[in-house]
Amino acid sequence: MEMNIVEALNSALREEMRRDKRVMVLGEDVGIDGGVFRVTDGLLKEFGEERVVDTPLAESGIMGASVGLALNGMKPVAEMQFDGFFWPAFDQLISHASRYRNRTQGRYSCPVVVRFPVGGGVRALEHHAESYEAIYAHVPGVKVAYPSGPYDAKGMLKAAIRDPDPVVFMEHKKLYRAFKEEIPEKEYVVPLGKGKLVEEGDDLTVVSWGAMMLVAKKASKLVREKGVGCDVIDLRSISPMDDKLVADSVEKTGRLVVVQEGHRSFGAAAELIARMNDKAFLHLKAPPTRVTGFDVPFPFYKMENWYLPDTDRVVKAMRSVLKY
Repeated sequence: MEMNIVEALNSALREEMRRDKRVMVLGEDVGIDGGVFRVTDGLLKEFGEERVVDTPLAESGIMGASVGLALNGMKPVAEMQFDGFFWPAFDQLISHASRYRNRTQGRYSCPVVVRFPVGGGVRALEHHAESYEAIYAHVPGVKVAYPSGPYDAKGMLKAAIRDPDPVVFMEHKKLYRAFKEEIPEKEYVVPLGKGKLVEEGDDLTVVSWGAMMLVAKKASKLVREKGVGCDVIDLRSISPMDDKLVADSVEKTGRLVVVQEGHRSFGAAAELIARMNDKAFLHLKAPPTRVTGFDVPFPFYKMENWYLPDTDRVVKAMRSVLKY
C-alpha cells in the first residue's frame, strides 16, 4: 500500500497501540482533532480517551506527565505541535528524561517518544520553521531520529516507541504529504542509528537527512549527468550517528559533502565531518565541506528560500570538492 508520511506515522502509532497496551498518545489536539497535521487522526475513536489524551496548552506539562507515565510503566508518545514550542518542555527532557538510566545506575529508563514537526520551506510563522537536531543530539541519553520518507518514518517510529530510552522524533512538515512510498503490509522496524545508502557512485559522498535529502538527490542527479557518480547517504538518525557507513563510503570516494538545513555553526554536519577526520582522514582527497543554513534566526517566508540550501549551492560545493 502506498502512503505519505502522515499516513505512515498514523499506521505506526495504530499498530504499536494495538501491539502494546502501554503505548499511549498525548498532546494538544491529538484526540478529537487528530493532531494539527492529522497524524493521530482516528486514534481516539479506536483506543479511547485514556490512551489518546487531549492535554492543556502547556508543553512543559505534556513532557513532565510523559516522564511520570514512562517511569510508571507506560510508553507515552508526546506530540508537540511545532518544534519552536518545545523549549518550555526541554527542561524535562534534559534534566530528567535523559538522566534516569544514569541516575538509577541502570535500574530504570524513561521510554518517552517526543514527536514534532520541524523545518522550513512552507511559508510558516516564526517559531514554526527551525531545524534544531544538533541541540537535542547534544544531550547524553537522548536519541534523535529524522526520517526523510514514509517507509523510514513508519519503521523508525515503531523502533522509537519500542526503545527503552527517550527519543526525539523529528518530522519535516514539508515532507508530510510531499510524496508516497510503498509500505509493506507485513510488520517491519527500521533500527535507530542506521543510515541508508540511497545511491552508489565512486567519485563523491553526499550525506543528508530530512527534507534536504530531496535536494541532495537532485544535486546528485545533475552531476551524474556530467559523469560524476555519488554515494548518496540518508543519515536517518542524528544520534546515534552511523559514522561507519559514511566512513566506509569516504574511504572509497575520498570526498565528502554534507547537506543540512539547520544553522551552520556547531551542527550535525560539523560533527560528522569531525568524525570523518578521525576515521577516514588518510583517505580524503579534499577537505570535507558542508552546505547549511545560516547563523541567523530562520527568516520570514519572503526570505526563507535564501536561507534554505538549494540544488545550486550543493552542486557548487560538489564541484569545488571535485576540483580540489
